[in-house]
Amino acid sequence: MTALAEYYVPGLHIQDHSIQVPLDWKDSRPGKEVKGETISLFYRVVCAPEHVHDDLPLLVFLQGGPGGAGPRPLSPSSDGWIAEAVQHFRVILPDQRGTGRSSHIDANDIVQRGNGKQQAAYYKHFLADSIVRDFEHLRLMEFQGKRWVTLGQSYGGFLTLSYLSLFPEGVVASFTAGGIPHVPADAYEVYEHTFPRMETKTRQFYERYPQDVDRVAKVASIISEHNIELPNGDPFTVERLQTLGSRFGMKPSFEQVHWMLDTAFADGDGSAKSAMRLTSTFLENVAATTATSPLYWPLQECIYANGELERPLAWAAQRVRDTMPQFSVDARPLLFTGEAIFPWMFEQENALRPFRAAMDELMADTHFGVIYDAERLASNEVPLQAAVYVDDMYVDSSLQLDTLSRVGRSHYWATNEFEHDGVHGDCVFKHLYQEALNRGDLEELFAE
Repeated sequence: MTALAEYYVPGLHIQDHSIQVPLDWKDSRPGKEVKGETISLFYRVVCAPEHVHDDLPLLVFLQGGPGGAGPRPLSPSSDGWIAEAVQHFRVILPDQRGTGRSSHIDANDIVQRGNGKQQAAYYKHFLADSIVRDFEHLRLMEFQGKRWVTLGQSYGGFLTLSYLSLFPEGVVASFTAGGIPHVPADAYEVYEHTFPRMETKTRQFYERYPQDVDRVAKVASIISEHNIELPNGDPFTVERLQTLGSRFGMKPSFEQVHWMLDTAFADGDGSAKSAMRLTSTFLENVAATTATSPLYWPLQECIYANGELERPLAWAAQRVRDTMPQFSVDARPLLFTGEAIFPWMFEQENALRPFRAAMDELMADTHFGVIYDAERLASNEVPLQAAVYVDDMYVDSSLQLDTLSRVGRSHYWATNEFEHDGVHGDCVFKHLYQEALNRGDLEELFAE
């Protein structure tokens, strides 16, 4: 295992590495010779400086997303779980395929794959079944098959259940934070649960900052009456304004949106009463806050597709939204939307327009890779400790608890102390780790 680079950031020793994995795992198996077209899988090995030469257990971090690259730590305290983890583990931070330094994909890569059907087939190689095979291949080839612990944040929890479905023999114990999917998976059901949470979060935002009810309404009025473009050339529509709520399940997003609105108007005293024009600063902030990645939005509903579907995804979030008139662009107070994709995004946004043909195919498709095995999860023997955030806006807590009730050796800590990103503080992972330690779930790990 030759490092591409070896260096320190304050409080951490880091090695950079990369291996080749197949784009399509159909003709290859983890730990065996790689066949067909290959892509790079980049990963970092991180440890505390005092443990550089110690043979510590391994912990692999399963990043949220979809389409999220691994963390770039500034120091142990810059991401709370890392500060705790490096006290006990050598930490592996992969960039999931298509992200970061792992054969990063963009619009050009997608377009070069051919027509919409060919593009959609390419996109399917960036879902959980391929990601988990990459990681198992990494474990077998680069870490001598040593079993490791997994920590999954958000979508990383989805990957955790995929890992326990496909390769439980590679895992000693698993931790998840805000990321247990419902099994069986159904995108429409997910949005039936999360749209009401989006409404609740919006109303909480307005309760905290009541002056923003009029500000948001005024912004919506201005952009409805005028053809306004964002700095990147995208039309600024009310639908785009509503997506400012996509981060309302994390802190301090209420404050971030409030202060954006504070400087929204270029005339009068900055209040909504006399405003007629939006500031360039506000438009720049909207463009930056609602920017997307080539995997995050296009794959948003596909992460719920497990094997052969009875019915296509068919823009599940939009179908649920259509049943809820309170989310109309004309409704007041204007409600914000959360982590959901809509067809208009792939028409209005320059960054997403190249993916529209592929999206049309994916939304009509019913053939996907198998990511969960309900029977195998029911008989699971790998200890799983989950943090379930009761008020989670993105991953409904009742659906999480229902799944966990049918996963063997699973334990949960239900709390309303944290938002969806709670693992990045200094409490959540420490609590999960201590619970597993007290229960004896890590005894085998340290016996090795």
